[in-house]
Order: sequence, then C-alpha cells, then structure tokens
Amino acid sequence: MSDSQAISQAVAKLYDTYPFPPEPLLDEPPPGYNWRWNWLAAYNFCTGQKPQRQDVRILDAGCGTGVGTEYLVHLNPQASVVGIDLSAGALEVAKERCQRSGANRVEFHHLSLYDVGQIPGEFDLINCVGVLHHLPDPIRGIQSLAPKLAPGGLMHIFVYAELGRWEIQLMQKAIALLQQPGDYRDGVQVGREIFSSLPENNRLVKREQDRWSMENQRDACFADMYVHPQEIDYNIDTLFELIDASGLEFVGFSNPRNWQIERLLGKNPDLVERAKHLSDRQLYRLIELLDPENVTHYEFFLTRPPLPKADWSSEEALLSAIPEINPCIDGWPSRCLFNYDYQLINLSESEFNFLQACDGQKNIQEILAIAPLEFSDIRKLIEQQLILLSSEFRVPSSE
Repeated sequence: MSDSQAISQAVAKLYDTYPFPPEPLLDEPPPGYNWRWNWLAAYNFCTGQKPQRQDVRILDAGCGTGVGTEYLVHLNPQASVVGIDLSAGALEVAKERCQRSGANRVEFHHLSLYDVGQIPGEFDLINCVGVLHHLPDPIRGIQSLAPKLAPGGLMHIFVYAELGRWEIQLMQKAIALLQQPGDYRDGVQVGREIFSSLPENNRLVKREQDRWSMENQRDACFADMYVHPQEIDYNIDTLFELIDASGLEFVGFSNPRNWQIERLLGKNPDLVERAKHLSDRQLYRLIELLDPENVTHYEFFLTRPPLPKADWSSEEALLSAIPEINPCIDGWPSRCLFNYDYQLINLSESEFNFLQACDGQKNIQEILAIAPLEFSDIRKLIEQQLILLSSEFRVPSSE
C-alpha cells in the first residue's frame, strides 16, 4: 500500500468513526442559507448579473454527512446534485439526511476526489469545502476536479490557513504524541484531558476558549480539528501555487471584507496608498501578516473562462436592467433585514418601495416611474447584493 493510500484509509476511518459534520437530521428543509450554495446568489456575486439558466448540475466534492449537499438541493430547485465522499459511514448519514428532508434531486457516490473523473459530464457549480487540505496530494485533487468544471462555471473552495491555526497545529502534534496510533476516540479523550490539565492562561487553552470551544463540545468537531490524520495548511503564497496548478482562473475571495486593507490601516492614508501599489497577491499577503488571528481559512471562487462579467456603470445600461430580489436575504419584506452575508441592513422608505417593485419583469426605468430612487441609492442596493440584475441582452463584459 502506498503512503497516499494509507493516508486516505486513515482519513476514511476517522470519518467512519466520527461522521462529519455532525449536524442533526431534520424532517424538513434546513433553516437559513449559505449564499455560496445558491447558484443565483453565487453567480451574481462573481459576475454582477443573474445567470441565464438555473437548470444546472452541481457537484458536492467531499460531501461528508450531506449538510452542504442538502442545502445545495433545497436552495437550487431546478438543479441536479451529485455528492461524492471517501467515507462510506458519512455517506450513509448523507443519504438519510437528504431523504428525510425531501432533498430528492441528488445522487451519491462512494468515491475519492482523485476518482471524480468516473462521474460523467461537467458541472456548473462545484462545492469543495474542507476537503483539499485533508488530501495527501491536494494538487492532484484540484487537478482531478478542474476538468469537471464546465466553461463559465464556478468552483467554490475552502481550505485552512496556517497563520490563524497556529495553536491548533501545536495541539494536533501534542495529541499525536500521546494518543494510541490510529485510535481517534482515544485521541479525543487525550485532547480533552490536555486542555483540562493546562493552566488557564495557557495560549492554546485561551485560543480554544475564545474561538472554538462552542463547536468543539461535539466530539466529531473536536476530532476533525485536533486528531485528524492529515492536514495541510496554507499561506497566500502556497494557496496560489495550488490555484495556479488547477489551470482555472481565480475570481475572488467569497469573504471579501476580510481582504480590505482599509479595515486594518484605514487611519493611515499614506500606508493605504502604498498598499495600492502592491500586486493583488502581495496585498493579500500583507493582510494575513497583519491580521493572522482573523485568517483561519481561505474561501474563494475559481472559474473556467469565459465568465462574462456585467458592466452596469453607464446610466443607460442600468436603466435597462431588470432587477429582482436576491433569494438570500432574511427578513424580507421589511425595512430591517439581513443581506446575503447576514449583515444587518436598514432600508429607507424609498429603498423599500423600490425593492417591492422589483418583480423580475420591469426594468429599472419602469420601476423608477412608480418608486423614485436616486441612482446612487440603486447602486448601493446592488453593492449590498440585495438585488440581482439581468437584461434581455447580455451586458458587455468589463474585461
């Protein structure tokens, strides 16, 4: 058996022992949403416009117990969904989860990510969250996925960052020295005993209590974090080595507020100006060096070109656009609501009236005749991702 096969077997054993994520099974659709799993919201985020079709194919690559898979089915009512995972135990939970909640447009396959080529056809959206960093060869993993992405499709990836997980890495190594090899239940017990034995002011204890302790009350979460047999953590340089190896194009981080230098250096305009002369990758590296505790992971979109991006900068283009409400907002219809990223938004009366008229049929010029609003306020609604825009004719690309 090769080292790679041995690692894959060890990972499968962990998730057979502790199926992950350990979210409860429900007899109804799951609550809330993650906009990254909604094709309309994700496509709009990446391109500035509503996609032309919704009958897409979606792949959940490394689906685990089907928590994300279930959302992918319920949030995309015209899509067909495929889930694959290395753990047979986790897949059994995923199948039961989706069956119980009525997520019936999904098929599951017991497959390694490396063998995804056995699934026929291409996918418009590939979800790969928390998987690549647990492979013995992540580059081989992403190179296996890349050919399955359709032209103009989106791949959303989540991998760990080394700077924000420094204390986790230390605890992982400490537990590994004391636990019975390959016995993950023993590893969880040893890890919990270490935490309870260390001084209260110990850095590892403080980080666990401040950041992770709530979720780690569940043994499956604790095991996934601290006794995993395989983990590769990234920094910006090694992250883009992984991305470049895929042959796909980087669209952007799906948590963009984390990557704004102004939130760190905003009180010094000179430093912000200096930072603007850096390349994108240099700027990202600067941000993670200045704010390491906040960068525990990277979440981002890749695409296989062409991915047309809309340009609504001219008033003429904006007036002809047809707006509709983003499906990932919570609290509508109300003047106080949460946007796609669960930020609290307080609408003015004029903004509220404008949004009420966004029925997906009238263009903005027609809506303004019955619900007047300043152009600057319309652009703010677009920036907040409260509305999706489309047109009868494809908007010229800004690239």
